[in-house]
Amino acid sequence: MVTLTETAAREVKNIIEQQAEAARKDNQEPKPRFLRVGVKGGGCSGFSYSLDLTETVGEHDEQWEQHGIQIVCDPKSLLYLEGTTVDFKDELMGRGFVFNNPNATSTCGCGASFSA
Repeated sequence: MVTLTETAAREVKNIIEQQAEAARKDNQEPKPRFLRVGVKGGGCSGFSYSLDLTETVGEHDEQWEQHGIQIVCDPKSLLYLEGTTVDFKDELMGRGFVFNNPNATSTCGCGASFSA
């Protein structure tokens, strides 16, 4: 399983609420949101992390809840992400989601891609 810190969950909730507010302003009903955590080929080191808000859960997706956030991940990505912690940093040099992946044998300087 992938762990979402409370700080990261707070940021995801803020993003979901901003999108829901935008939908209400357009007279649309806010849709349920899941945080999709995944891996895709590419990036400096071979694989890159992906985070996305989605309305759908695939037939084979793993699904769990942490800190009020519904998280989904496809089985192939979960092989590379098992035990990973997703945090959110808001620092002077930048802000964004940070992955701490024990399966990564190397990472790029920006932390957005890895090899396993």
